[in-house]
Amino acid sequence: MEIIEATEGSSVKIALEFLKPFKSSSITSFDLRSDGDSTSVTWTMSGPKTFMTRVMGIFKSMDKMIGPDFEKGLAQLKAAVEQGSA
Repeated sequence: MEIIEATEGSSVKIALEFLKPFKSSSITSFDLRSDGDSTSVTWTMSGPKTFMTRVMGIFKSMDKMIGPDFEKGLAQLKAAVEQGSA
């Protein structure tokens, strides 16, 4: 994992290298948008559509497979930010 781009108060892009269950690379982005007294965070992951990701997509929804991890991570980010601002 390597931070490849960061704009203070706006966004962070991270290069990810996966080894299991198969080797792949992706770019993860956190985009922040002020919304009154709060901040909205959009977390995305993109990468090449390899043979293995296409095969997995036939049998399992990537949203269902990865979505819970996104939800858990965003909840942890929210808790950390709220705890730090208290």
